[in-house]
Amino acid sequence: MTHRSNDRRRTWWPFAMLLFPFVQASFAGPPLREVIDNEVRAAWQREKLTPAVPASDAEFLRRVSLDIVGVIPTHEETVAFLSDSSLDKRRQLVDRLLDDPRYARHMAELWDVLLFTRNPPGSEADKRDGLQNWLRQRFAENAPYDKLVRELLKAEGNSIEQGPPLYFVQYRQRPEDMTEAVTQTFLGVQLQCARCHNHPFEPWTQQDFYGMAAFLARLQIVSAGKVENQNKLMVAEKSTGDILFTGSVKDDKPGKKGDPVAPKFLIGDPLVEPPLPEGFKEVAKFEENKPPPAPVFSRKDQLGEWITRADNPYFARATANRLWSQFLGRGLVHPVDNLSDANKPSHPELLDTLARELVEHQFDLKWLIRELCNSQTYQLSSIGPEADPLPRWFQQARVRPLSAEELIDSWRVATGFETSLKPDAKKKDGRFSPIDGGYMIRFFGQPNTGTGDFQGGLHEHLFLSNGPVSQLIVTSPDSLYDSLVKSTAPWPERLDRLYHSLLNRSPTDEERQKLSEFFSADEKMNPERLRDAIWALMTCSEFRFNH
Repeated sequence: MTHRSNDRRRTWWPFAMLLFPFVQASFAGPPLREVIDNEVRAAWQREKLTPAVPASDAEFLRRVSLDIVGVIPTHEETVAFLSDSSLDKRRQLVDRLLDDPRYARHMAELWDVLLFTRNPPGSEADKRDGLQNWLRQRFAENAPYDKLVRELLKAEGNSIEQGPPLYFVQYRQRPEDMTEAVTQTFLGVQLQCARCHNHPFEPWTQQDFYGMAAFLARLQIVSAGKVENQNKLMVAEKSTGDILFTGSVKDDKPGKKGDPVAPKFLIGDPLVEPPLPEGFKEVAKFEENKPPPAPVFSRKDQLGEWITRADNPYFARATANRLWSQFLGRGLVHPVDNLSDANKPSHPELLDTLARELVEHQFDLKWLIRELCNSQTYQLSSIGPEADPLPRWFQQARVRPLSAEELIDSWRVATGFETSLKPDAKKKDGRFSPIDGGYMIRFFGQPNTGTGDFQGGLHEHLFLSNGPVSQLIVTSPDSLYDSLVKSTAPWPERLDRLYHSLLNRSPTDEERQKLSEFFSADEKMNPERLRDAIWALMTCSEFRFNH
C-alpha cells in the first residue's frame, strides 16, 4: 500500500470510527425513532422541502405488512385494523407482525436472493433448502445479526444438510470471486476494480484486494457423495497455501505476478499467524466421502471475526444502511453496497447514529425495524406535493414494485386461494400455487441489487392477460370470488369486501358508484363481470406496488 493511499484514507468518511458516547446497555437519550425524525426534518428545512402528509391507516397497514412479513393483510386483518380506534394501534401492529412466523420466512427469502441472486451458478445452489431453513430459524430466533454473519462465514461441512457452507460452494474455490461478494454484501465495499489495478478514484489497491482474498484462498470444496440425487459437497480449509498475485505489475508496489500474498485486513494490520506444529505435513488432497480434518489455524474464521467486530466501521454502517433501504426504499448511502468517499450518505450523522445504536443493542434487527417502522418518516404518504420517484431526502414514501414472492403470496391471500386449499395440498414451507415459480421470476423477479425489474412493458401485460394468474380466481368454497357470487348483500357492501381483500382499503365514492352500476345492469352477467373486476384489481399498479 502506498503512502498516497494512506493519506487519502485519513479523510475518507467510511474509515471514521463510530463514537460511543454512552456505556453499553445504558441507551440514554431520546428513542431512536425521534432521532430519525429530527435528523430527516432538519434536512427538509435545509433543502426547503415540503413533506408529504402522514399515510392513512390503510396505506400504513398495507406497507408495513409487505415490509415486515412480505404479504398484504387479509380481509379480516384489514377490517379489524381500520375499525380499531386505539391510539397506539400502529405500534401494536408492528409488534404483532414482528412476532408473526411470516417475518422469518420473508427475511430468509430476502437474504437468500441477496446471497445467491435469482439465478445462482451451479446445480448445487439450486438445491438450497438447508440454507433457507437455517436462515428462517435464525430470523425466527432473532439471532444477533453479527452472530448470523459469523456463522455463515465460518461455516464448514456438508452444504446440503447444514446449509450455510453452500454460500462458499457456489464460488467453486475462486477466492477472488468470494472476496468481491463478501466485501460488497457485508461491508458495502466494492473492491472489484482493485482486482486488476489500483482504483483510480478510491484508496483501494491491488494489495488490499489480494490481502483480503488470501483469507479465503485455502478453502476447498470436497465431494461427499450424493443425497437424493443431489451432490453432497463439503467446505473445508487447508492449513497451508497462499493466493498468488495476478494483477497488474504497472501499479505502485504491487509485487510480481505469481508472488504469494499474505492475508491483510482491509483496514488494519496484516494477519499474524501462529507457526505450524513441528513436522506438520499437509495432505495433498482431501479424501472424498470422508470428513476433512480441521485446519491448524483458520484464516477464514479470522476474517469472519474481523468483519463482524463491533468496532469495524464498515460492518455496522453497511448493516444499518441496508435495513434502512429495505424499509424506506432507498439507502442513506445509495446504492447500499457502495460505501465510498465519492458516494457520501445523504444524512451522515443519522447513519452513524443508526450504526452505533445497532451495535449497542447487540445487532438486534427486530429492535431496529421496530424503531424504523414507528418513526414518522416511515409513516409518510407516498403522495407528496412534488413528483419525486427517488426521494433522497425521504420527504415522502417511495413507491416500490413487489418482489416475485410478495406478488404471488399477496395474490394468493387476496383471492382466498390459500384458505381454500386442503392442508395436505400445501408444500412443506406452507406454500402452494398453480403458477410456476419460474414464470414469476422471469417476469417479476428482482436481482440482488434490490432495484426491481419493472418496466411495464408488453411482455408483462401479455403475461398478466393470458398467463395462469386467472387460476387464482378459484371457485372453491371460501374463495373471494365464491363468497361474493353467493352473497345476497347489496353490491355496495360486497364492494367493500372486494376492495378490503385486494387493495386493503375502502372504495372511493366514485368507485363504489360506478361498480354498483356495473354489477346492477345485468345480474346474469355478474359472475363473468366479477371475475373481470377481481382480475383488474389484482393486476393493477396499486396492487403490484408497495406505496
